[in-house]
Amino acid sequence: MAGINPEKPTEMPEAETNQLRAQVLALRNFMDSRILGQGQLISRMLVSLLADGHILVEGPPGLAKTRAVKTLASGLEGDFQRIQFTPDLLPADLTGTDIYRPHDSSFNFQPGPLFHHIIVADEINRAPAKVQSALLESMEERQITVGKTTYPLPGLYFVMATQNPIEQEGTYPLPESQLDRFLLKVTIEYPRVDSEIEIMQQVRREALQDQAALAVPAKLPLAQQVILDARQQILELYMAQPVEQYIAQLVDASRNPRPYSAALADWIQYGASPRASLAFDRCCRALAWLEGRDYVSPEDVQQLAHEIMRHRILLTYQAEADGISVEQVIDELLTKVPTA
Repeated sequence: MAGINPEKPTEMPEAETNQLRAQVLALRNFMDSRILGQGQLISRMLVSLLADGHILVEGPPGLAKTRAVKTLASGLEGDFQRIQFTPDLLPADLTGTDIYRPHDSSFNFQPGPLFHHIIVADEINRAPAKVQSALLESMEERQITVGKTTYPLPGLYFVMATQNPIEQEGTYPLPESQLDRFLLKVTIEYPRVDSEIEIMQQVRREALQDQAALAVPAKLPLAQQVILDARQQILELYMAQPVEQYIAQLVDASRNPRPYSAALADWIQYGASPRASLAFDRCCRALAWLEGRDYVSPEDVQQLAHEIMRHRILLTYQAEADGISVEQVIDELLTKVPTA
């Protein structure tokens, strides 16, 4: 890491920072106790929440994706809504609609399920493009337009969309330009054997306990202001200029790979957009803050590279024919792009 000196202190009051971090870590510990074998997913959900973005999770059924976001919602002050995406879903089923009131010949807006703080969009690729666009407008613009009226969404607004990679029949894959709007894309796998045993034991314990025993700890739910204050601190976290340069070079290498590797040039058809650089900037700060540091390191960039770039890089037909995955391409980028 020659040339990078990240250990420059920030101007954040240390006591206030530690207090906010302790509250957020209490939320993470609560999630860790309820969701076993998915530590990576929990970490990236919190990074995305603190970076004020949204997350796309891809994995087989039964891996606690919905349970994870429900647990997050129970530890936060706010409303939770699960939306099951199906082929017959309509945009108005998400956004809401104007209801005619015959007694006074007026229209009254009935808000849809998107008007909540924490949302899980289950199997987003099962709904047609118009429905996906309604969700993506709320994510990107933080508002919902119905007819000629635009309705703002709350300051704390977090969407976790899920995809099942096993079944492709009857699905509507998200275009790359829409995938780009997700801050992170996380892929999850089946748990290890030891975690599987712990999951069985936990489910059995929960079935034997009453609801009082499963209550949220006294320190939770967190007030929304805690997350908003933490976001402000994260924006002020120090990032050295060489780390910014490393991020920019890594993203640029995905667009102009030939100077780094002839193989990369054969594999990449389209590289990451500027949203990738913005995602690195926000998410690396959030990860460093969660880990108790007041600076961003190149390791933070490397830790998040796959989640930030895997849905923003389009491979060539040659790469797909040769069995090259986007994960291999990102690994190669991390190998070829120097940190300083």
